[in-house]
Amino acid sequence: MSEPMNDFDFDHLIDRQGTWSDKWSKYAGTDILPMWVADTDFRSPQAVIDALKTRVDHGVFGYTRTPETLNQLFSERMQRLYNWTVSDEDLVWLPGLVCGLNLATRALSTAEQSVITAQPIYPPFMSSPALSSRALITIPMKGRVIDFDALEEAITAETRLLLFCNPHNPGGGVYRHEELERLAQIIIDQDLLICSDEIHCDLILQPELQHTPIASLSEEIASRTVTLMAPSKTWNIAGLACSVAIIQNPELRARFKKVRKGIVPDVNLLGYTAAEAAYSQGDEWNRKQCEYLKGNRDYLISEIGKIPGLSMLPNEATYLAWIDANQLGVDSPQQLFESQGVGLSDGEDFGAPGFVRLNFGCPRSRIEEAVRRMKLAVDSL
Repeated sequence: MSEPMNDFDFDHLIDRQGTWSDKWSKYAGTDILPMWVADTDFRSPQAVIDALKTRVDHGVFGYTRTPETLNQLFSERMQRLYNWTVSDEDLVWLPGLVCGLNLATRALSTAEQSVITAQPIYPPFMSSPALSSRALITIPMKGRVIDFDALEEAITAETRLLLFCNPHNPGGGVYRHEELERLAQIIIDQDLLICSDEIHCDLILQPELQHTPIASLSEEIASRTVTLMAPSKTWNIAGLACSVAIIQNPELRARFKKVRKGIVPDVNLLGYTAAEAAYSQGDEWNRKQCEYLKGNRDYLISEIGKIPGLSMLPNEATYLAWIDANQLGVDSPQQLFESQGVGLSDGEDFGAPGFVRLNFGCPRSRIEEAVRRMKLAVDSL
């Protein structure tokens, strides 16, 4: 089908009320702008919508195997973007990345071993060890990257698994090649395994930067890595529940699959359909989206910097702004801004009280209104 003229219209306001949206239902019936959970308010690419319509028109929605064409598309993508050779056997498709984190924690460590991660971090990185009865060790971030010295000091004889996030959520930092090389060497020297959440890898806002999967560095680090990716954040298809774990070590892959068996279901056929269309036809749409998101980020950096008591990291990737509100001197910045009509994620949930996370994956006009309300909130103190 031909591409409609509005496929790149990211300024268009789409009403998501009444669609069972998690993001919007939280504040249903209020005048609070929902800018918390990480899905965008953009219409997915027309190619994805057309593929879904064609599949729905077929009318039969039975049990579905992973399409061979999707495996091929994904493997070719890894080779083209990262010079990383991935086989069909390495791919384990999942109905979500969070379940992948939990499966990796269970499969790659035992109850007697500890898991380590860096804070602030996406909350499931902290909950998955607890849900698996694993001890959790936390270390600080140092700017946009892990504090490597703190990491080496925190590792004990019982530490088995690092939960890692690149690009980082929150903060949006993109790890450089030499930083990943250093991290990989620590993993190898300390005989650890690593689960690397790389779901935001296609949302790089700085054109001069390049995402690098840590497993692509060498066979040695690949043999210790479970990499998690998905099309969901990039093309706004999270509700269709399709993610993938890349596990090149056959032993680790067998353990992962064993833990998953009978508990985590297969991906549904519409999730596969959307993923295939996104990976095969969605790159130009995403290029335009990243340009738009970069403009949103630049606007926020400028405007947040004008509000007394607030500062913002200049994130290099993702559509998630990480805002330091500690200088406001309030117990809960999240509640302060919510009281003035802006619903943000609470930094305390990420291990960083005094911060808030703002989702700027929405039309610019909504961000302008959110900033206006945030200024009013600060002025009210």
